[in-house]
Amino acid sequence: MEVNNNFIKSIQPDKINAYKEVLNFIDPELTSTLSKLPKSVAEKIEEIRLRNGKPLMISLGSKDYFVTHNGTLEAEPYNCITIDNKHISRTFQLISNYSIYSIEEELRNGFITVRGGHRVGITGKVVYGPNGVESIRDVSSLNLRIAKEIIGVSNDIMRYIIRKPNTIYNTLLVSPPQCGKTTLLRDIIRNISNGIPSINFRGLKVGVVDERSELGGSYKGCPQNDVGVRTDIIDSCRKHEGIMLLLRSMSPNVIATDEIGDEKDIKAIHEAIKAGVKIISTVHGDGISDILSKPKLKVIISEKVFERIIIIDNENGVGSLQDILDGNSFKSVLR
Repeated sequence: MEVNNNFIKSIQPDKINAYKEVLNFIDPELTSTLSKLPKSVAEKIEEIRLRNGKPLMISLGSKDYFVTHNGTLEAEPYNCITIDNKHISRTFQLISNYSIYSIEEELRNGFITVRGGHRVGITGKVVYGPNGVESIRDVSSLNLRIAKEIIGVSNDIMRYIIRKPNTIYNTLLVSPPQCGKTTLLRDIIRNISNGIPSINFRGLKVGVVDERSELGGSYKGCPQNDVGVRTDIIDSCRKHEGIMLLLRSMSPNVIATDEIGDEKDIKAIHEAIKAGVKIISTVHGDGISDILSKPKLKVIISEKVFERIIIIDNENGVGSLQDILDGNSFKSVLR
Protein backbone atom coordinates (compact mmCIF):
# COMPACT_ATOMS: atom_id res chain seq x y z
CA MET A 1 0.00 0.00 0.00
CA GLU A 2 1.38 3.38 -0.98
CA VAL A 3 1.75 6.22 1.48
CA ASN A 4 1.39 9.89 0.62
CA ASN A 5 5.01 11.06 0.89
CA ASN A 6 4.09 14.70 1.39
CA PHE A 7 1.52 14.42 4.14
CA ILE A 8 1.49 18.11 5.11
CA LYS A 9 0.28 19.10 1.64
CA SER A 10 -2.19 16.23 1.38
CA ILE A 11 -4.98 17.88 3.37
CA GLN A 12 -5.22 21.64 3.67
CA PRO A 13 -6.43 23.32 6.89
CA ASP A 14 -8.58 26.44 7.02
CA LYS A 15 -5.46 28.61 6.96
CA ILE A 16 -7.02 31.94 6.08
CA ASN A 17 -9.41 31.85 9.05
CA ALA A 18 -6.54 31.00 11.38
CA TYR A 19 -4.68 34.06 10.08
CA LYS A 20 -7.72 36.30 10.57
CA GLU A 21 -8.15 34.92 14.07
CA VAL A 22 -4.60 35.93 15.00
CA LEU A 23 -5.13 39.46 13.67
CA ASN A 24 -7.66 39.95 16.48
CA PHE A 25 -4.75 39.91 18.94
CA ILE A 26 -2.62 42.49 17.11
CA ASP A 27 -2.67 46.28 17.44
CA PRO A 28 -5.44 47.56 15.08
CA GLU A 29 -3.02 49.96 13.39
CA LEU A 30 -0.92 46.99 12.27
CA THR A 31 -3.95 44.82 11.55
CA SER A 32 -5.28 47.34 9.04
CA THR A 33 -2.13 46.80 6.98
CA LEU A 34 -1.76 43.06 7.56
CA SER A 35 -5.34 42.52 6.42
CA LYS A 36 -4.39 43.93 3.00
CA LEU A 37 -2.11 40.99 2.24
CA PRO A 38 -3.44 38.76 -0.57
CA LYS A 39 -5.22 35.61 0.54
CA SER A 40 -2.61 33.50 -1.27
CA VAL A 41 0.07 35.05 0.97
CA ALA A 42 -1.92 35.30 4.20
CA GLU A 43 -2.79 31.60 4.27
CA LYS A 44 0.90 30.67 4.12
CA ILE A 45 2.03 32.88 7.00
CA GLU A 46 3.37 30.92 9.96
CA GLU A 47 4.63 33.69 12.23
CA ILE A 48 4.14 37.43 12.74
CA ARG A 49 7.00 39.07 14.64
CA LEU A 50 6.88 42.42 16.41
CA ARG A 51 10.25 43.70 17.65
CA ASN A 52 10.46 47.11 19.29
CA GLY A 53 12.31 49.50 16.98
CA LYS A 54 12.54 46.94 14.16
CA PRO A 55 10.53 46.29 10.98
CA LEU A 56 7.31 44.28 11.12
CA MET A 57 8.25 40.80 9.90
CA ILE A 58 6.36 37.72 8.79
CA SER A 59 7.61 34.20 8.15
CA LEU A 60 6.46 31.98 5.29
CA GLY A 61 8.11 28.58 5.46
CA SER A 62 11.85 29.14 5.69
CA LYS A 63 11.74 32.73 4.39
CA ASP A 64 11.23 36.04 6.18
CA TYR A 65 9.63 39.15 4.71
CA PHE A 66 9.06 42.70 5.89
CA VAL A 67 5.71 44.49 5.60
CA THR A 68 5.40 47.90 3.93
CA HIS A 69 2.79 50.55 4.76
CA ASN A 70 0.95 49.60 1.56
CA GLY A 71 0.58 45.98 2.63
CA THR A 72 3.23 44.57 0.31
CA LEU A 73 6.17 42.37 1.26
CA GLU A 74 9.86 43.12 0.83
CA ALA A 75 12.84 40.81 1.23
CA GLU A 76 14.92 43.68 2.65
CA PRO A 77 13.94 45.85 5.65
CA TYR A 78 13.69 49.19 3.86
CA ASN A 79 10.69 51.54 3.78
CA CYS A 80 8.73 49.13 5.95
CA ILE A 81 6.54 49.50 9.04
CA THR A 82 8.68 50.03 12.13
CA ILE A 83 7.33 48.59 15.36
CA ASP A 84 7.30 50.96 18.32
CA ASN A 85 6.45 50.61 22.00
CA LYS A 86 2.79 51.53 21.37
CA HIS A 87 2.38 48.63 18.93
CA ILE A 88 3.91 46.23 21.46
CA SER A 89 1.82 47.60 24.34
CA ARG A 90 -1.50 47.50 22.47
CA THR A 91 -0.85 43.99 21.17
CA PHE A 92 0.15 42.78 24.63
CA GLN A 93 -3.07 44.20 26.06
CA LEU A 94 -5.13 42.29 23.50
CA ILE A 95 -3.18 39.08 24.12
CA SER A 96 -3.69 39.35 27.89
CA ASN A 97 -7.30 40.52 27.55
CA TYR A 98 -6.26 43.67 29.44
CA SER A 99 -5.26 41.67 32.53
CA ILE A 100 -1.55 41.01 33.02
CA TYR A 101 -2.35 39.24 36.28
CA SER A 102 -4.37 36.59 34.43
CA ILE A 103 -1.36 35.48 32.38
CA GLU A 104 1.40 35.71 35.01
CA GLU A 105 1.76 31.92 35.27
CA GLU A 106 2.19 31.53 31.52
CA LEU A 107 4.59 34.47 31.31
CA ARG A 108 7.07 32.49 33.38
CA ASN A 109 7.38 30.08 30.47
CA GLY A 110 8.02 32.86 27.97
CA PHE A 111 4.87 32.27 25.93
CA ILE A 112 1.09 32.55 26.11
CA THR A 113 -1.53 30.41 24.39
CA VAL A 114 -4.49 32.45 23.17
CA ARG A 115 -7.96 31.53 21.95
CA GLY A 116 -7.68 29.33 18.88
CA GLY A 117 -4.55 27.58 20.15
CA HIS A 118 -2.18 30.19 18.72
CA ARG A 119 1.01 30.73 20.70
CA VAL A 120 2.66 34.06 21.45
CA GLY A 121 6.34 34.05 22.36
CA ILE A 122 7.49 36.92 24.55
CA THR A 123 10.87 38.47 25.35
CA GLY A 124 11.79 41.38 27.57
CA LYS A 125 13.26 41.96 31.02
CA VAL A 126 13.05 38.84 33.18
CA VAL A 127 11.99 39.28 36.80
CA TYR A 128 13.42 36.68 39.17
CA GLY A 129 11.99 35.59 42.50
CA PRO A 130 12.67 32.88 45.11
CA ASN A 131 11.41 30.16 42.74
CA GLY A 132 13.15 31.34 39.58
CA VAL A 133 11.54 33.33 36.78
CA GLU A 134 8.46 35.16 38.08
CA SER A 135 7.51 37.34 35.14
CA ILE A 136 8.64 39.28 32.08
CA ARG A 137 8.26 43.05 31.92
CA ASP A 138 9.36 45.79 29.52
CA VAL A 139 8.29 43.50 26.67
CA SER A 140 10.51 44.00 23.63
CA SER A 141 9.41 41.27 21.19
CA LEU A 142 6.26 39.32 20.41
CA ASN A 143 6.14 36.31 18.10
CA LEU A 144 2.62 35.27 17.13
CA ARG A 145 2.78 31.72 15.84
CA ILE A 146 -0.32 30.72 13.90
CA ALA A 147 -1.77 27.33 14.85
CA LYS A 148 -2.74 25.35 11.76
CA GLU A 149 -4.37 22.08 12.65
CA ILE A 150 -4.59 19.58 9.78
CA ILE A 151 -7.27 16.96 10.35
CA GLY A 152 -6.59 13.67 8.56
CA VAL A 153 -2.89 14.25 7.94
CA SER A 154 -1.98 10.95 9.64
CA ASN A 155 -4.62 8.77 7.98
CA ASP A 156 -2.28 7.12 5.48
CA ILE A 157 0.28 6.01 8.07
CA MET A 158 -2.00 4.79 10.86
CA ARG A 159 -1.92 1.20 9.58
CA TYR A 160 1.82 1.15 10.32
CA ILE A 161 1.29 2.37 13.89
CA ILE A 162 -1.69 0.21 14.85
CA ARG A 163 -0.94 -3.23 16.23
CA LYS A 164 -3.54 -5.98 16.41
CA PRO A 165 -5.76 -6.82 18.17
CA ASN A 166 -6.36 -3.27 19.40
CA THR A 167 -3.22 -1.46 20.48
CA ILE A 168 -0.35 0.48 18.90
CA TYR A 169 3.39 0.19 18.47
CA ASN A 170 5.58 2.41 20.63
CA THR A 171 6.32 5.07 18.02
CA LEU A 172 8.94 7.80 17.63
CA LEU A 173 8.65 10.60 15.06
CA VAL A 174 12.02 12.01 13.95
CA SER A 175 12.50 15.22 11.98
CA PRO A 176 14.42 18.49 11.85
CA PRO A 177 12.64 21.55 13.31
CA GLN A 178 9.60 22.90 11.45
CA CYS A 179 9.06 19.85 9.27
CA GLY A 180 5.61 18.98 10.55
CA LYS A 181 6.23 16.38 13.24
CA THR A 182 4.03 18.12 15.84
CA THR A 183 1.23 18.47 13.28
CA LEU A 184 1.51 14.77 12.49
CA LEU A 185 1.69 13.74 16.16
CA ARG A 186 -1.43 15.75 16.98
CA ASP A 187 -3.44 13.98 14.29
CA ILE A 188 -2.09 10.56 15.27
CA ILE A 189 -3.34 11.27 18.80
CA ARG A 190 -6.77 12.16 17.39
CA ASN A 191 -6.97 8.95 15.37
CA ILE A 192 -5.84 6.74 18.26
CA SER A 193 -8.31 8.43 20.60
CA ASN A 194 -11.34 8.38 18.29
CA GLY A 195 -10.66 5.00 16.74
CA ILE A 196 -10.82 4.11 13.06
CA PRO A 197 -13.94 2.04 12.28
CA SER A 198 -12.86 1.39 8.68
CA ILE A 199 -10.01 -0.82 9.93
CA ASN A 200 -11.84 -2.06 13.06
CA PHE A 201 -9.63 -0.09 15.44
CA ARG A 202 -11.45 0.95 18.60
CA GLY A 203 -10.32 4.13 20.27
CA LEU A 204 -7.87 4.06 23.18
CA LYS A 205 -7.49 6.32 26.21
CA VAL A 206 -4.68 8.76 25.43
CA GLY A 207 -2.87 10.91 27.98
CA VAL A 208 -1.05 13.90 26.48
CA VAL A 209 1.75 15.76 28.21
CA ASP A 210 1.61 19.12 26.44
CA GLU A 211 4.59 20.96 27.91
CA ARG A 212 4.50 23.86 25.43
CA SER A 213 0.75 23.83 24.69
CA GLU A 214 1.38 22.95 21.04
CA LEU A 215 -0.56 19.70 20.80
CA GLY A 216 -3.89 20.58 22.39
CA GLY A 217 -3.38 24.33 22.26
CA SER A 218 -5.40 24.58 25.47
CA TYR A 219 -6.99 27.92 26.31
CA LYS A 220 -8.44 28.24 29.82
CA GLY A 221 -8.46 24.46 30.19
CA CYS A 222 -10.16 23.70 26.88
CA PRO A 223 -8.15 22.17 23.99
CA GLN A 224 -8.46 24.36 20.90
CA ASN A 225 -7.27 21.51 18.65
CA ASP A 226 -9.09 18.25 18.00
CA VAL A 227 -7.11 15.60 19.87
CA GLY A 228 -9.91 13.06 20.13
CA VAL A 229 -12.75 12.07 22.46
CA ARG A 230 -10.72 9.79 24.74
CA THR A 231 -7.85 12.20 25.33
CA ASP A 232 -6.80 13.79 28.62
CA ILE A 233 -4.30 16.65 28.48
CA ILE A 234 -1.92 17.78 31.17
CA ASP A 235 -0.86 21.23 30.04
CA SER A 236 2.31 23.29 30.63
CA CYS A 237 3.89 20.46 32.60
CA ARG A 238 7.41 19.06 32.32
CA LYS A 239 7.32 15.84 30.33
CA HIS A 240 8.74 13.49 32.96
CA GLU A 241 6.43 14.87 35.66
CA GLY A 242 3.42 14.78 33.37
CA ILE A 243 4.02 11.17 32.39
CA MET A 244 4.11 10.10 36.04
CA LEU A 245 1.01 12.14 36.90
CA LEU A 246 -0.93 10.52 34.06
CA LEU A 247 0.18 7.05 35.11
CA ARG A 248 -1.04 7.65 38.65
CA SER A 249 -4.32 9.35 37.88
CA MET A 250 -5.76 8.66 34.42
CA SER A 251 -5.08 4.98 33.57
CA PRO A 252 -4.11 5.76 29.96
CA ASN A 253 -3.57 3.12 27.29
CA VAL A 254 -1.23 5.49 25.45
CA ILE A 255 0.86 8.46 26.54
CA ALA A 256 1.89 11.02 23.93
CA THR A 257 4.37 13.85 24.29
CA ASP A 258 6.47 16.09 22.06
CA GLU A 259 10.27 16.41 21.85
CA ILE A 260 11.83 14.01 24.34
CA GLY A 261 15.55 14.07 25.05
CA ASP A 262 16.13 14.69 28.75
CA GLU A 263 17.35 11.79 30.93
CA LYS A 264 14.31 12.30 33.15
CA ASP A 265 12.02 11.99 30.12
CA ILE A 266 13.61 8.69 29.18
CA LYS A 267 13.35 7.35 32.73
CA ALA A 268 9.65 8.26 32.82
CA ILE A 269 9.09 6.53 29.47
CA HIS A 270 10.62 3.36 30.93
CA GLU A 271 8.20 3.60 33.87
CA ALA A 272 5.25 3.96 31.51
CA ILE A 273 6.29 0.95 29.46
CA LYS A 274 6.75 -1.14 32.62
CA ALA A 275 3.16 -0.21 33.48
CA GLY A 276 1.99 -1.56 30.12
CA VAL A 277 1.32 1.85 28.60
CA LYS A 278 2.24 2.56 24.99
CA ILE A 279 4.32 5.62 24.10
CA ILE A 280 4.26 7.90 21.09
CA SER A 281 6.64 10.85 20.95
CA THR A 282 8.88 13.01 18.78
CA VAL A 283 12.52 14.04 18.68
CA HIS A 284 14.60 16.51 16.70
CA GLY A 285 16.94 14.78 14.27
CA ASP A 286 17.97 14.33 10.65
CA GLY A 287 17.38 10.59 10.59
CA ILE A 288 18.25 7.46 12.50
CA SER A 289 22.03 7.96 12.27
CA ASP A 290 21.68 11.46 13.72
CA ILE A 291 19.70 10.41 16.78
CA LEU A 292 22.04 7.46 17.35
CA SER A 293 24.87 10.00 17.59
CA LYS A 294 23.18 11.61 20.63
CA PRO A 295 24.17 9.64 23.76
CA LYS A 296 20.89 9.98 25.67
CA LEU A 297 18.75 9.05 22.69
CA LYS A 298 21.11 6.30 21.57
CA VAL A 299 20.38 4.41 24.77
CA ILE A 300 16.62 4.32 24.32
CA ILE A 301 16.88 3.52 20.59
CA SER A 302 19.41 0.75 21.26
CA GLU A 303 17.09 -0.72 23.88
CA LYS A 304 14.47 -1.15 21.11
CA VAL A 305 11.89 0.73 23.17
CA PHE A 306 10.35 2.25 20.04
CA GLU A 307 8.90 -0.35 17.69
CA ARG A 308 8.20 2.11 14.88
CA ILE A 309 10.41 5.06 13.89
CA ILE A 310 8.87 7.54 11.45
CA ILE A 311 11.43 9.71 9.62
CA ILE A 312 10.25 13.10 8.32
CA ASP A 313 12.29 15.65 6.38
CA ASN A 314 11.88 18.60 4.02
CA GLU A 315 13.65 17.10 1.01
CA ASN A 316 10.52 17.31 -1.12
CA GLY A 317 8.98 20.22 0.75
CA VAL A 318 7.94 20.63 4.38
CA GLY A 319 6.32 17.49 5.72
CA SER A 320 7.92 14.87 3.49
CA LEU A 321 7.76 11.29 4.72
CA GLN A 322 11.19 9.77 4.24
CA ASP A 323 10.59 6.33 5.74
CA ILE A 324 8.99 4.24 8.48
CA LEU A 325 11.43 1.89 10.18
CA ASP A 326 10.97 -1.21 12.29
CA GLY A 327 12.49 -0.32 15.66
CA ASN A 328 14.21 -3.68 16.05
CA SER A 329 15.83 -4.16 12.66
CA PHE A 330 15.87 -0.51 11.46
CA LYS A 331 14.55 -1.85 8.16
CA SER A 332 11.81 -0.04 6.25
CA VAL A 333 8.28 -1.34 6.70
CA LEU A 334 7.16 0.48 3.55
CA ARG A 335 8.97 -1.81 1.14
